[in-house]
Amino acid sequence: MQYEQSLYKNEREREQNHELKLTNRRRLELTGVKDVDSFDTEEFLLQTTLGYLVVRGENLHMKNLNVEEGLLTIQGKIEAFSYIDDHQGNKSKGFFNKLFK
Repeated sequence: MQYEQSLYKNEREREQNHELKLTNRRRLELTGVKDVDSFDTEEFLLQTTLGYLVVRGENLHMKNLNVEEGLLTIQGKIEAFSYIDDHQGNKSKGFFNKLFK
């Protein structure tokens, strides 16, 4: 029984798309969210199915979060969002260098 649940979860994660929908720079709806690593009123650091995503803005707050389904809604003034990619193979070094630049 437990084996079937873990198998179903792995299949669901593989099939999950990652999408962003920005409405009037005030509401950002995301799918494919694996985890919220950190957040405050100016920045969210998210782990998505396609890598880490940083969302920056003012007066940001989490409206909805459902990690099981990978859904997240952020409200506030969205100023920027960007992915943190490492093309050199050293993920931890590249991730933290880009994050704290």
